[in-house]
Amino acid sequence: MTERTTEQAAAAAGDGKLDASLIGADTTLLIVDDDAPFLRRLARAMETRGFAVDIAESVAEGIAKAKTRPPKHAVVDLRLGDGSGLDVIEAIRARRDDTRIIMLTGYGNIATAVNAVKLGAVDYLAKPADADDIFAALVQKSGERAEPPENPMSADRVRWEHIQRVYEMCERNVSETARRLNMHRRTLQRILAKRAPK
Repeated sequence: MTERTTEQAAAAAGDGKLDASLIGADTTLLIVDDDAPFLRRLARAMETRGFAVDIAESVAEGIAKAKTRPPKHAVVDLRLGDGSGLDVIEAIRARRDDTRIIMLTGYGNIATAVNAVKLGAVDYLAKPADADDIFAALVQKSGERAEPPENPMSADRVRWEHIQRVYEMCERNVSETARRLNMHRRTLQRILAKRAPK
């Protein structure tokens, strides 16, 4: 059993002691995401791994919590209903310069990744990122290289996830989604009718 597999097994069994030893003395974690089900699942998963979790569902709430209690760790979604997660990163950095910040996004784009890193994010993960990936990024020591995922998403799955995200943003309007993706409407309908690729 590898070290990482042992940690995952301990977390799955509800024993956060092994994971907690990787976090350090300050276990505060702020998670900012407007996807409520994802936010709650991630918060629970991080609590089982030993973090003292606080959550926010908007830029305004994230900034307010960063000002009153700047966390040692943060996971911030890039696109929130009331603005950009980059504003939350700036607010955290204004009060604490040792916070390990992970930026999450459904929009894997190099320019935004560069901006996030310039503002102080230490890693940038594309959604859907799972709790193990996020935990590994949060506790990774400076200079360490992240291990590549054992089962990365296929290119077809990444494309499908992106199409689904845009479709949801367009309030499930096929015509508007097709226009934004620069895709023929019938082609999009065929993709949406199929199951997610593996």
